[in-house]
Amino acid sequence: MKQTVEIGVYEAKTHFSQLLENVKRGAVFSITQRGTPVAESGLPATAGNRPHFGMDKGRVVVGDDFNALVPGVENYMP
Repeated sequence: MKQTVEIGVYEAKTHFSQLLENVKRGAVFSITQRGTPVAESGLPATAGNRPHFGMDKGRVVVGDDFNALVPGVENYMP
């Protein structure tokens, strides 16, 4: 995961062209106004990096007790 660099609004406005060049190379910036984040820059989602169906196949495991009642839930059932 890439590190997000904070940059002030004035600096972002003043060096916008350079900021865009860095974004093209994969940099991510959090643009702040008086220390509060107001925007984030980064590459737009493309077909190559967008989540797709089945991408976590083999990484997610569902336990055999998935549908089992949580212990103690009987106290809350009518």
